[in-house]
Amino acid sequence: MTLRALLGVSDKTGLAAFARSLQQHGVELVATDGTRRALAAEGVEARAVSDLTGFPEMLDGRVKTLHPAIHAGILARRDDPDHMRQLEEHGFVPIDIVAVSLYPFRETVARGAARDEVIENIDIGGPTMIRAAAKNAGSVAVVTSPAQYGAVIADLASTGSISEATRRRFAAEALAHTAAYDTAVAAYLREELHAEAMPDELTIGGPRRHELRYGENPHQRGAVYAIPGAPGGMAHAVQAQGPALSFTNWLDVDSARRLVLDFDEPAAAIIKHTNPCGFAVGSDALDAYVRAYECDPRSAFGGIVALNRPLDAGAAAEIAKTFLEAVVAPEVTPEAAAILSRKERLRVLQVDRPSGAADLDVRSIDGGLLVQTADRVVVDRSTMQVMTRRPPTEEEWEQLLLAWRVCRHVKSNAVVVVRDGMAVGVGAGQMSRVEAAEIAVRRAGDRVRDAVAASDAFFPMPDGLETLAAAGVRAVIQPGGSKKDADVVAVADQHGVAMVAAGERHFRH
Repeated sequence: MTLRALLGVSDKTGLAAFARSLQQHGVELVATDGTRRALAAEGVEARAVSDLTGFPEMLDGRVKTLHPAIHAGILARRDDPDHMRQLEEHGFVPIDIVAVSLYPFRETVARGAARDEVIENIDIGGPTMIRAAAKNAGSVAVVTSPAQYGAVIADLASTGSISEATRRRFAAEALAHTAAYDTAVAAYLREELHAEAMPDELTIGGPRRHELRYGENPHQRGAVYAIPGAPGGMAHAVQAQGPALSFTNWLDVDSARRLVLDFDEPAAAIIKHTNPCGFAVGSDALDAYVRAYECDPRSAFGGIVALNRPLDAGAAAEIAKTFLEAVVAPEVTPEAAAILSRKERLRVLQVDRPSGAADLDVRSIDGGLLVQTADRVVVDRSTMQVMTRRPPTEEEWEQLLLAWRVCRHVKSNAVVVVRDGMAVGVGAGQMSRVEAAEIAVRRAGDRVRDAVAASDAFFPMPDGLETLAAAGVRAVIQPGGSKKDADVVAVADQHGVAMVAAGERHFRH
């Protein structure tokens, strides 16, 4: 029995070669008008869809395959005599291979097209054919990517048909593909309408960008997927050199980049295990990096560096002095790239724009997802309350607001000591807030004198504040709101420490 393939592809990659191979294996070709014209230009002939339907394409191409002749041919069960009788009764023919690539909706959104053009790139007939073919995978092969063409031809060459294993695998991939496509469309419409942050139904999906060698540990598998929105953010980073990033590298690079993007002035962060071991602002990228490195040179070894300014030759030469896993910046100059190329194992990444993804933070739990809006830090002094008799000086205010922004990027319980635009002491991820304060003070060393500190949540007891004050910290910012606030303020006043209640907590678990 002659096999029949219906081709309707937006992505013409490898189309002509695929179609020729199908014909060489005796497959009859039917194609939508755009695909048929592309094939004809390459010397490949195919029947028009209108030959099967008896109707021309309508409504500027909005309607072409939405017809019983097409969907009956796809959905008819070959093992059901009544189905086959009905096909014959209506003059319809079976369709055995459906090769469809969808309208470039994501790409259209990404290049900033007007709304009317975006809407026209919401594919209707394509997903309908794909879903029909996937449902009837017992008889029909659904092909949704040029990457699958080789498997189709290999099966035809081997057995003259598409194997059941291939059909079943392609069906699963096809439905995941349409789900991700619809997720992108829904995300665009939700964002356009400023819809509620927590919809009744949440879909998350997108194309795989990278398959990782393994996950957090060698026995785990891992991959990076892009989510709906304009291409941007870490998922779309361009890697200039170095080996592929590991799962933990991706987490650390993202953490480092998120931290420096909170600052308008030149900033550098050095991250270990998603926590900053060094952070500083400076006059330029080089100055910021040198100061960040000086925060904790021992912990910086093997770390991840992020800059919020172009990585130039001066910064590159300094970065090259230390073993680091990766560096990410909005731009890497040719001179910097040449310097860093001598560090073959150093991963160098460029991310020149933020993500256009929905403003949601999504994490997994057993059997489900936890979803929240993204954390944003407020640095408006007018929204904050001075809790102590002594208010912060102007210089202390500047350092407190810097410490507050850094602190929200540190795992809870978190205390950060800042001096002269540098995070000189970081206490991260402790079960006790006083222990976080003790670690931050110990890491700061002599630099704790006349420094400021930030705590991501209130001090439940005065001991954490006592630890900071006794070490020489002169001003503290924290959310406030503890039942023991009065006791904490009393300790601050006793030591002459200025304390500010920011009014917001910034836990990071």
